[in-house]
Amino acid sequence: MHTQDPNPCRVIGVLDDGIASLSPTALALLRSADVLIGGARTLALLEREFKPGSMRHDLTGKLKEVPEWVRAARADNLSCVVLATGDPLCHGIAPYLAQHLCVEALDILPNLSTLQLACARIGLAWQDARIVSVHARDAGEWQRGSVPGHGLYALAQATRQHARLLVLTSPDNSPDRIARLLLAEGLGDDFLMAVAENLLQPEERVLAELTPQQAARMRFAALNVVLLWRVTPAAQPVRFGLADAEFVQRQPEKGLITKQEVRAVSLARLQLRADSVVWDIGAGSGSVGLEAARLCPQGHVYATEKNEADFAIAGQNHAAFGVSNYSLYLGKAPEGLDAWPDPDAVFIGGSGGELAALISGVIARLRPRGTLVMNFVTLENLATATATLQALEGVEWDVLQLQAARSKPILHMHRMAAENPVWIVCARRTDAKVAADE
Repeated sequence: MHTQDPNPCRVIGVLDDGIASLSPTALALLRSADVLIGGARTLALLEREFKPGSMRHDLTGKLKEVPEWVRAARADNLSCVVLATGDPLCHGIAPYLAQHLCVEALDILPNLSTLQLACARIGLAWQDARIVSVHARDAGEWQRGSVPGHGLYALAQATRQHARLLVLTSPDNSPDRIARLLLAEGLGDDFLMAVAENLLQPEERVLAELTPQQAARMRFAALNVVLLWRVTPAAQPVRFGLADAEFVQRQPEKGLITKQEVRAVSLARLQLRADSVVWDIGAGSGSVGLEAARLCPQGHVYATEKNEADFAIAGQNHAAFGVSNYSLYLGKAPEGLDAWPDPDAVFIGGSGGELAALISGVIARLRPRGTLVMNFVTLENLATATATLQALEGVEWDVLQLQAARSKPILHMHRMAAENPVWIVCARRTDAKVAADE
C-alpha cells in the first residue's frame, strides 16, 4: 500500500511554453514552493512565478547533489519542487530521485512527453514504438562494428528490432548523425525520419518524411526529437544453421569456414544466452561469430582475424548479415584481448601457433560458468589443447569427434562424400578464480 508523505517533494513536468503547460494544481505548487530545483533553462522560463525569497538550485551538471538538496529542504519542513522536462518518468529525473530517496517522498505531476507531442504533430501512432535516448557522452560518428560503449549503440540495436523508434537526442548525437548511422548500417532505404524542433516555441518546426540521405546533410536546432519508422518490412533471417554458401568465402578454395554441421554443434556447445558476451578468435569468414550475434540480440560479439584477406571477407559477411552487435578486429590473439570485456563464451577457430598460452589466458578471463569451444583438425593441436586443459584448475572439459558425410550426385544416383573429421573441445569454468598449475 502506497502511503503519501505529508511533505513530499513535488516533481513537476514542464514544457517549453512555460506556465501554459501546467495544470492549476501544478502552477499553485510551483508558486508556493520554498525550494525550486531545475535546469538553468527551465528555471529561467518560470522565474517570474517563483515566490519571493524562495531558494533556487540549478541542477545543470550537479545531478548527484539533487537528492541532498531535497533531503535538506524536507528536513527543514520546506516545500520543495523539482522541475523536469515533459514526463519526469520518461528518461527523466523521477526514477533517479526514487532510487536515491524513496517513492513515498515524491509526488510526481507528469506532463506530455516531447516525444508524444512530436508524434501528434505528424499523426504517428506511438503505442508500439520503442523509446531510445541517445543523450549520452559524445563518442563520435557511428562506425559499423562500434562497441556497446558508444553513445549510439542502443539506437543501432533498436533499429534491428523495432519498426518505430522515438529518439531523445543530444547536441552531439543530433538528427544528422542519426541519419548517418542508418546509412552506415545499410538501412538508408528502410526508414523515414521526422525531426521536431523547438516544440511549443514560436520557432517550432517539424520536418516530416525525411530520408536518411537528406537528413544526413542537414543541420538542426539544438532542441529536437527524432521519430523513425520503417517503410520496408524488416527481414526475418535464419538465426541458426545457415548453409555454407550463404557466406562469402576465400576463392578459389572455399576452405576457411566452419562447416554448417560443425558450426551448429559448436554454437550449441557455447550455451549462448540472449545477452552473452562472445569472443570469436580466428574468425576466418566470420560464420560462427555472425550466427552468434543473431543468437545474442542483447549481447555482443568481439571477433579477431590475423589474415588480412580473411579479415576483409569477414567484413563483407558482416555488412551483409544485418547485425549491429558484432565488432571485427584485425590482429593476432592474444593481442587486443585485454581491451575486451570478460566473455560468457569463447570460440577458437584458429590460434596462430600460440594455442597453450591462448587457452590459459581465455580460461582466466571467462566469467564463472563461462564456456570455451575449440575446433581442431590436427592431432597436434588436439593434444596441445587437452594437455593444457588438464593442467588447469577449476575447469571441466570434454572432446567430441564429429564427422559428417554429405550426399553428392553420381550419374542418376547419389553417393555420400565424407567431410574431414573435426574435434570439438569444450571447456567450462567451474569456479570464480582459475589459475594454471605451476
